[in-house]
Amino acid sequence: MMLSIFCCSDIQGYRNRYLSHESKFETFMDWANYPKASDTGTAPSATSVEFAVQVVKQTNYGPLDSKRYFVTGSDDTFAEVTEQWLIDADFEKLNTFKNFKCATHNKFFEVNIYQKNPVNAHTWRTNIARPAAQIDL
Repeated sequence: MMLSIFCCSDIQGYRNRYLSHESKFETFMDWANYPKASDTGTAPSATSVEFAVQVVKQTNYGPLDSKRYFVTGSDDTFAEVTEQWLIDADFEKLNTFKNFKCATHNKFFEVNIYQKNPVNAHTWRTNIARPAAQIDL
């Protein structure tokens, strides 16, 4: 089932600053504009992925609605992948994010950037900077 990434076209930046990874946010947000819909399909090879994006959606001051992950593809497109795909491919969350909100639907979105860790060769070990829901050593 294809689900829209954002709830509508009225998504507005919320207290955002210009960041060193601004071009990655812009590339993703240009692609993800409503009514863009996606679901997890065939994941690309991790070697061809430049960066990944996490979109966390929640009701403002309420419960978490979803966490979705997208990786770069060809021609400024993205493919939706699972959290496990990011873990297996050794991607780590960077200390950079942007917030967006929709006043119409009372939704809040956090967009995070992930990149492949060029140093960590131990894929068996889950790093706390990675998106693992559970750590199982």
